[in-house]
Amino acid sequence: MHISHVTFFGLYSGIIDLFEIDGVFLPPETEGAGIVYFCEVQFQKDEILYERVFAESSLYFYRNRARFSDWQAVIIYPSRNTEQSDIYPHRGFLNSDQVHRVYLDELGDIRQLPVWVALMVLTTLEESQAPEEARYLLTRTNQEIPSPSSRAIIEMITTIMVYKFEQLSRREVESMLGITLKETRVYREIKEEGREEGVEEATVNLVIRLLTKRFGELSGEIRAAISALPLPVLENLSEALLDFTNLADLQGWLAAVKD
Repeated sequence: MHISHVTFFGLYSGIIDLFEIDGVFLPPETEGAGIVYFCEVQFQKDEILYERVFAESSLYFYRNRARFSDWQAVIIYPSRNTEQSDIYPHRGFLNSDQVHRVYLDELGDIRQLPVWVALMVLTTLEESQAPEEARYLLTRTNQEIPSPSSRAIIEMITTIMVYKFEQLSRREVESMLGITLKETRVYREIKEEGREEGVEEATVNLVIRLLTKRFGELSGEIRAAISALPLPVLENLSEALLDFTNLADLQGWLAAVKD
């Protein structure tokens, strides 16, 4: 599984420079000069990773020197095999207390780790082991972590498993994890909007909005067909649309329901 880069912007003298470090954690502005932390999550081998990370970290620190007293870098790998092969030129940084390398497969039992760390370890597990540990993390999340953080973690676990089991639909992954529609973001949005607009009207509006976001503006005919569906069928559609890949899937589903 590949985790893509998240970009951030450094501002200096009115010039915007684009960096590709995954995460930058700034100290609170109220505490004066503090330490800036750079984090890189690397799941694919990159033979010039350290050249880029150290160059960008040093440049960002240089351009914002008055704001920070120091910088630290954390590089997270699934295993040592993913690390850059030639690390000799960077021995000064790598052997210091300024750069921290984390190998997820060496952290120990996933059930003994903090949940946020366990989420990263979950991405490295084999398919045979991942479902059981994912279900454990879901149970632990519901027991230990209050909303809204727990909802965010449940979404992350589901997303990790969707990427890990690419041959399965999201609905099949949710079934494997024992998650029902009532625990998904779609259902929660329907419920929240229903408090203000009425459940059926809210469901129609949300389903149309989700479909429009995925496939573009819907025709009047399709909108009318969706609006005419009874609430139980609308709720089924709100779940089924997670598996649609194009507008034809939606049209086929509506035709099947009508028949």
